Amino acid sequence: MSKLLAIRQKQNLTQEELFEKTGISVRTIQRIEAGTTPKGYTLKALAKGLGVSEDDLVEKEEVASPDETKWLKLINLSALPCMFLPPLNIVAPLLIMLMKKQFTPVTRKVVTIQIVWTLIALILISTVMMLNDWFGIRSKYMMLIPVVWLLVNSLVILRNAAEIDKNNRLRISTGFSLI
Repeated sequence: MSKLLAIRQKQNLTQEELFEKTGISVRTIQRIEAGTTPKGYTLKALAKGLGVSEDDLVEKEEVASPDETKWLKLINLSALPCMFLPPLNIVAPLLIMLMKKQFTPVTRKVVTIQIVWTLIALILISTVMMLNDWFGIRSKYMMLIPVVWLLVNSLVILRNAAEIDKNNRLRISTGFSLI
């Protein structure tokens, strides 16, 4: 649950009432409650309208505890050998997370990264197929798209692994979690 949602519910306000108090659109309030971090004017207006400090509205960065670190490393690195078959780069980390009951926000973000990368892979593959079939565009460079996708995904996994070793947190992360 987002901090904004918790504070709004505690004060018995609807999203429309919060809009009237702050001038922040209902859609923006919905996005923040769904996980987007408020910044700048929006953060100041919400804090003032709710009578709380700005720090009360901003989610703190999640840091894994030492016990969770070994599982976080394994969950993150388990996507690496499976990334050549995009559904497996989600399934392997998700299975480890479920079997070891590691439902921390950080492990959820590791799996979310792989879900996003798989969606990107599907879009790239569809684009290449459309360019080849519909428009007759054929190029020896078309095969570079999946190769670049694999390289970037492996760099994300390895960069996060290095940051987990160093600071027990993710270096490259999403601002949201899909699971």
